[in-house]
Amino acid sequence: MIISGLNHPFLNELKHNRLAMAGACIILFLLFCALFAPVLAPYDPAEINVALVLSSPSYVHFFGTDELGRDVFSRMIWGARISMLVGFVAISISTIIGVITGAIAGFYGGRLDSIIMRIVDIMLCFPTFILILTIIAIMKPSIWNIMIVIGLTGWMGLARLVRAEFLSLRERDFVLAARSIGASDARIIFSHILPNAMAPILVSATLGVAAAILTESSLSFLGIGVQPPTASWGNMLTAGKDTLQIAWWLSLFPGLGILITVLGYNLLGEGIRDAMDPRLRR
Repeated sequence: MIISGLNHPFLNELKHNRLAMAGACIILFLLFCALFAPVLAPYDPAEINVALVLSSPSYVHFFGTDELGRDVFSRMIWGARISMLVGFVAISISTIIGVITGAIAGFYGGRLDSIIMRIVDIMLCFPTFILILTIIAIMKPSIWNIMIVIGLTGWMGLARLVRAEFLSLRERDFVLAARSIGASDARIIFSHILPNAMAPILVSATLGVAAAILTESSLSFLGIGVQPPTASWGNMLTAGKDTLQIAWWLSLFPGLGILITVLGYNLLGEGIRDAMDPRLRR
């Protein structure tokens, strides 16, 4: 397989990309926080303490407290778990749909390809965020509905990328050799062509996690995403905007969390794309 032959050069190139490694470190740190939130959070994120309402950052409450006296640092850590969960589940759904539809369209071509691509074109005509807002407004706001909706509305670009790769690879010699020995279509698609089309899939999935996290934060900020008292960086920003002049920390820390997370995934995604481009290899 072509991709297997590129594994070592790919990893070697990725390790020498400082920005990509910085992005990977950010993501690993956030994953660590998300996985061990119950241990790392010093307080219950939903615990209300009216005696500590809008307390500024201190050695007791590192990021201060919110309008209900809840510890912002603890809510930030638990919010990381929400963001990571939404990003991974949503992009998993969109990647599965995009890869399957793109592979079928590119491998079989003809009328089936035309039908699938017209469906993609129709869905791309609708502004994605407006479409998500409409669906969420109809459905009951919940974290699972948000993940499903983001996943179901984010697969079209990947489907086009996978289709283009399959159109390029389906006439290669290794595919013709597989056909000559009687390999089934499913085996050719998943065992021969798909491993060689992983470059755009990996890049799209990595960047897609950042987009999904940003979308969830936007929905939560608008009040139709993750609902209180569940801690989400988006609904923490919503709570902070009303007290921005007297409690700057309520908006600063969630905003930085979103910024750093999206930056980390974008840096890693760009690094993967550069490492998989033979023209940029040392």
